[in-house]
Amino acid sequence: MKLIISEIPIEGLNLDTSIVCESESIISPVNIHLRIDKADTEISIKGDFSARLRLQCSRCLNEFEKEDYIHVDVVYHPLTEIVTVEKHEIKIDELNTDFYSGDELDISALIKEQIELNIPMKPLCDELCKGICPGCGADLNFQVCSCPKQKIDPRFAELSKLLK
Repeated sequence: MKLIISEIPIEGLNLDTSIVCESESIISPVNIHLRIDKADTEISIKGDFSARLRLQCSRCLNEFEKEDYIHVDVVYHPLTEIVTVEKHEIKIDELNTDFYSGDELDISALIKEQIELNIPMKPLCDELCKGICPGCGADLNFQVCSCPKQKIDPRFAELSKLLK
């Protein structure tokens, strides 16, 4: 979804719609509720969106679906405002800054980026997920592992008594 910058009214623009993002993990249209304001060449986008995601549990490796709600607050500046291409250390207050060129701004790229950044590093199907057995590969959420109990090294037998 492309936004024509010159067509943003002075009083701003409210955008309430749904779009389809092409991504392996996004399985539903993304519901968007954004406020877009323009001050000279600066464009401010604030709002929320939600999407249904298909993820793989990091413990049991099963796929699961999750509804994700994301808040966005980004300020766009024209690419011409970058004075030099020298190395620049990003400050904490610049993390919500991005740049655009021309008269178009691709909102779908922003949405896809924000959704992918909000996917957890280790997604879990459930906080209580038991995962899989490292010995036989059984899904411990649905099966009892048939692996023999590990024998304790006799040198550490005394330490195991502390756990009881």
